[in-house]
Amino acid sequence: MTDFERQVAGVATLNDPVRRSLYEFVVHRGEPVSREEAAAAVGVQKSLAAFHLDKLADEGLLEIEFRRLTGRTGPGAGRPAKLYRRSNRQIDVTLPPREYDLAGRLLAEAIARAESSGRPVRDELERVSFDFGRSLGAKAVDAAGGARASKAKLRAALVEVLAAHGFEPRTVGHDVTLANCPFHALSEQFTDLVCGMNLHLMQGVRSVLDLGPSELEPRLAPEPGQCCVKFCSSAA
Repeated sequence: MTDFERQVAGVATLNDPVRRSLYEFVVHRGEPVSREEAAAAVGVQKSLAAFHLDKLADEGLLEIEFRRLTGRTGPGAGRPAKLYRRSNRQIDVTLPPREYDLAGRLLAEAIARAESSGRPVRDELERVSFDFGRSLGAKAVDAAGGARASKAKLRAALVEVLAAHGFEPRTVGHDVTLANCPFHALSEQFTDLVCGMNLHLMQGVRSVLDLGPSELEPRLAPEPGQCCVKFCSSAA
C-alpha cells in the first residue's frame, strides 16, 4: 500500500459518524479513555464502541494501553482496562499531492546550518536539497537492483521515486517531465527560491544514477501547470 493509499484509508476510517464521534471524544479528552467512558459519551453500547475503537487503533489513529484503573496491584486487583489515546499519526490528503512538510524540513535545516556556518540561507538550502536528492537517488538505485542495474531499470526507478513524492513524472520521448509541483503554493509566492530548491534536489537525485553524461540531466524549464524542473536527454 502506498502512502497515499494509507492516508486515504485513514480518512475513510473516519467516515462513519459513530467512529468519528468516538475519535473526537478520545482526542478532546487528552488522556486515555476506556470503552465504557467512550460508549457513554457518544451514547452507544459498549460492544459497538469497542468495535469502532479497535478499528481506529487498527488504522493507527489511536493507540492502546492496558492499566488498572483502581490503582491496586496484585491478586484481586482485577484485570487491566483497555484504554485508548490519540496516536501521533498525521493524516494529510491533498489532490494533487503536496509536500509542504518536506519543504518546511529542508528550509528549517538550511536555516540551522546557516546559523552554524555563517553562509547565506539560500546557499545552505541548495546544499540541503542536493543532499536530500542524493538520498532519493540512492533509494532509486536500490530499487533498480544496485549500482550495476541497467539504464532502463534506473530510469524506471527514478520515475517511481519521484512519483512517490508527488512530482507526477511523465516520460516524453527521452525526457522526463514533472507534471506536478509538490510545493505549488510556495513556488507561486517564492518562485526563485523554490525552483532553485527543486533544481538542486533533482541534481542530487541524478548525481547518484549512472546514466551517462547526456541522459536525464535536470534543467530549469518552467511551464504552466508543471514543476519548473525537467529531466532532459541530448538524444531527445
